[in-house]
Amino acid sequence: MSRDDELVRAALGAVKRAGAGEGEPDTLGARRRVLFPDFEEAWILAEKGGLIAVDKPAGVPSQAADPSWPDDVVTRLGRFLEARGEDGYLGVHQRLDRDTSGVLVFARDKAKNPALADQFEGRRVDKRYLACVRGWKGGAKTLRHRLAKVKGRVQPVGKGDRRGKRAVTHVEVAARRGDRALLALRIETGRTHQIRAQLAAVGCPVAGDAIYEGPAAPRLMLHAAALGLEGGPRFEAPTPRAFDAWLAGQDAVSLEDAGALDDALARAMQGRWGLGRAAEAPAPTTAFRLLNGEGEGVPGLAVDVYGEHLVAHLYGAEALRAEDGILDALAGLGFAGVYVKRRPRQANEIVDPTRCEIAPAGPVRGRAAPEEFEVRENGLRFPVRLGDGLSTGVFLDQRDARARVRAEAGGRRVLNLFAYTGPFSVAAAAGGAREVATVDVSAPALQRAREAFAANGLEGQRVVREDCFAYLKKLGRRGERFDLVIADPPTYATTKKTRWKSGKQWVGLAASCFAVAAPGAIVLLSSNDGRMSMGRFRRFVHEGAREAGVKLRQVKELPEPSDFPGSAPKRLWIRL
Repeated sequence: MSRDDELVRAALGAVKRAGAGEGEPDTLGARRRVLFPDFEEAWILAEKGGLIAVDKPAGVPSQAADPSWPDDVVTRLGRFLEARGEDGYLGVHQRLDRDTSGVLVFARDKAKNPALADQFEGRRVDKRYLACVRGWKGGAKTLRHRLAKVKGRVQPVGKGDRRGKRAVTHVEVAARRGDRALLALRIETGRTHQIRAQLAAVGCPVAGDAIYEGPAAPRLMLHAAALGLEGGPRFEAPTPRAFDAWLAGQDAVSLEDAGALDDALARAMQGRWGLGRAAEAPAPTTAFRLLNGEGEGVPGLAVDVYGEHLVAHLYGAEALRAEDGILDALAGLGFAGVYVKRRPRQANEIVDPTRCEIAPAGPVRGRAAPEEFEVRENGLRFPVRLGDGLSTGVFLDQRDARARVRAEAGGRRVLNLFAYTGPFSVAAAAGGAREVATVDVSAPALQRAREAFAANGLEGQRVVREDCFAYLKKLGRRGERFDLVIADPPTYATTKKTRWKSGKQWVGLAASCFAVAAPGAIVLLSSNDGRMSMGRFRRFVHEGAREAGVKLRQVKELPEPSDFPGSAPKRLWIRL
């Protein structure tokens, strides 16, 4: 069995034990602890001489982004050691980027710390990496640069730039297939993003590196292969099999390759540990995206978590051909059941979402969820229905935007247009909004919005069933103004009064939103139109501001949520 097989088996084996059976955990939090364990024994490479070496999976951070809810490898390994009845102390002297896999070494014995620190600080540790690139010319080279962070990313700067720090990387070619190469690298220095920035600077960014615009790959193709201590042990982490597949020409995971799909799901489970365990957070979250399709090198498949269940979104012919294998692999993760949505590739492709062959009402694997149940998002309660057509009742990619709305809503009059089931409205009301107007043309969606308000103890809100474009005109005539305006329309929509198509029509919609915004207001405009670039979206919004005669004080692009990498969202947070 290969090392990859061992790691995947370890990652998936634990979650399979979360399935129904004797001794099954009886709370969602307890089940999530089984599905998303603190650490896996198979990740430990060696424990000797007061040291522990681990093979950190890609997707696991070395340092927690949120100290109040740590999801980093140090915290997780410490908990694992404590669960074994041992001291959880770890002396930390190195880090790897979140999406870089490979060797990390920690001191278990505090007495080992000074000597280990001296070796790392004195650059006497032999650190070896592997990286996949395209277009490498020639053979061995030594890369010498001065690196500094410029405009948000690390890059070479001139000798006279005092921000620059010396970076030296020795490069050899370990394998080559056509224009693809596997590089073996030894670093003398240890700068942030050193290998990634230096390879990008010579025209060969690491495959899968979104920051440095590397070629397509199913993951960041950078691996800390070995680490040798002076006069001490040497630790090695075997090459992930994704590297060989990429060298052979596979830029993405084939859904018909069971091993590659298992690898991708294992990476997803490892990378979503923080969200998976957030069911037990003080303000719990129980719904999130587990796998984001093409953004994570798995085109044709996206997977969402709702409480105990999964929802698989299938796009395109390959996904449909591989459907049984995909669903079996998802069932093997250990969730209670799996629902499927067979989606069109293009948003303008018309399908009847109620057809059972498009979106079956029941699970295709495992047991059924209640027809309607609540998921949590930062403590808020949202009713969802997994078997009710293509949509469930909440768009998970807006989680961070809703948190921002909640934080800013206090004392404001809020207008939520194209509100659907009202998650933005619930967030605003929970944040202390003085008034929330929830507007949508769909009566069933608005009834669910009322239920969402009630579930959160926020009854008595203003809910309006009307065409949003017509309602904006009505508000303008009445002279009503709002302190926070939210518009998140679909890409295409047709009502009795309006035919909407995302694109140039955004000029008029933006103008109408600005026209009902009070001085100093915030306007959140969001588009899921994959055909429209952020540049075009911004131009349309600025044209709308000119048409409305308002000045935009700040236009900020909101980033993608951590569980939606590569989504290229178009969300503008605008202050007038």
